[in-house]
Amino acid sequence: MGNADLALLALMVAVAGLGVLARRIGLPYSILLVLGGLMLGFVPGMPPVQMPPDLVLLLFLPPLLYSAGFLSSPHDLRAEAIPITRLAVGLTLATMGAVAVTAHALVPDMPWPVALTLGAIVSPTDPLAATAIARRLGAPRRVVTVIEGEGLANDATALVAYRIAVGVALGATVTAWQVVTEFVLGFAGGVVIGLVVGWLAKQVRRRVDDPLVETSLALATAYAAYLPAQWLGVSGVLAAVTAGLYVGWHAPTVMSPSTRLIGMAFWEVLDYLLNAVLFILVGLQLHPILTGVARRPATKLLGLALLVSAVVIAVRVAWHFTVPYLSSALVPRRLRGGPGLDARQRLVVAWSGMRGAVSLTVALALPTGTETGRPFPERDLIVFVTYVVIFTTLVLPGVTLPVLIRRLGVRDEGAAAREETLARLAATDAALTRLDELLTEARSRDEGTAQRLRRLLQLRRGRLAAQVGMINDTDVECRSLAYRQLVGELIEAQRRTIVDLRDRGQISTDVLNRVQRDLDLEESRLEI
Repeated sequence: MGNADLALLALMVAVAGLGVLARRIGLPYSILLVLGGLMLGFVPGMPPVQMPPDLVLLLFLPPLLYSAGFLSSPHDLRAEAIPITRLAVGLTLATMGAVAVTAHALVPDMPWPVALTLGAIVSPTDPLAATAIARRLGAPRRVVTVIEGEGLANDATALVAYRIAVGVALGATVTAWQVVTEFVLGFAGGVVIGLVVGWLAKQVRRRVDDPLVETSLALATAYAAYLPAQWLGVSGVLAAVTAGLYVGWHAPTVMSPSTRLIGMAFWEVLDYLLNAVLFILVGLQLHPILTGVARRPATKLLGLALLVSAVVIAVRVAWHFTVPYLSSALVPRRLRGGPGLDARQRLVVAWSGMRGAVSLTVALALPTGTETGRPFPERDLIVFVTYVVIFTTLVLPGVTLPVLIRRLGVRDEGAAAREETLARLAATDAALTRLDELLTEARSRDEGTAQRLRRLLQLRRGRLAAQVGMINDTDVECRSLAYRQLVGELIEAQRRTIVDLRDRGQISTDVLNRVQRDLDLEESRLEI
């Protein structure tokens, strides 16, 4: 087996194995992928992997950004627009500046543009791991929305700043007016392109009724938004996120149920694979990177990386407990929006500043050389420091955030579950109303079928109403559970039968998969 074959096999085994282990021990998989990638890079005989910098950005960033936008709620983001904007712009730039000052002070021969490049790379947060923990522990929706919204929007700030800093490091001359113009036009242009591409994608998908084609179009939409924005010099990040938000908002009306089922599964798997491959790719490249920075003493090198990590965390905590209060004191009440987060919620958000895929992607996308043919200054050092910052901000908050949420009692006290139950109750009432309407129409004369459906819907309605305290019936939940368990047993019997038919060669695997999918959907509708 050659080195390339070994690397590919190790990559596949690591992606699957680390994911299983993360679920078993209850940690976000990104934490174990960081550790796994690090260890994998030092396996004897494992070849270093080098990817063209531009390809890294193009391959990984658009789908990650699009899917994050697709799964977000524009309504919730708009409600928290003020704190999200404050974090996504102000905190990102403050972190970038603090890291640049720290790096330049500790490495005096590091040019300021290079120090600012490092600051821009480690300033954006990754919302995936933090929001996964917050949702699992039942944190209030506002807290989750602020964490998620910041992670979506601060990528645009960081990447515009990164592009400017790298340009200056490569010899470009930039004025203050150009910087302001770049930010304003970059943000506005990215949003406009994202809306246009999202609208076009919606029109196309209205006319397509093929789940596989539509899922392919969704992936193409991510690149269709990102690439034109990059070519025009505006924010490809915001373009991809905005397109995802727009299409995701209209998904219930333009996508068929089968498309949504396939699409959600596709994006969940793709997000996992892209993140997993990114973390492991960095691990495979870390060995030669360490060789490139070996001229510095190991203690100073690690000390620099840990100090930058401490600055990233400290600036974030300090920001959350100073700027919002100053803003409340200085900004008129009518411009503040809704009530701000309380101190406990603010501490949870402050401690959720994990770095991840975007920082990794941008670090790997650093140019390897300048136009004069010289190596990009301190490239290996920047990638190493970025890796340590990601490792520190993932592991330290990732392990302690659940404890913090529990100790502070930052929970929604069942508000999300109640909201979901009320939605199901309203949907059930609508079904009962429509059933009565259909009974009066000529196309629905089967009274027996209608009565069976009515009994089923009334049973469901009684259970939902009891859950939210609208009725006092202790027996309804028992009857509902008995019904669901009985139907579940019948579905399992059908599943065993078709597997047996497949095993005896009486039906094909394709037939098995189609029938099994219908049974899986039926079981999921039981809401067990």
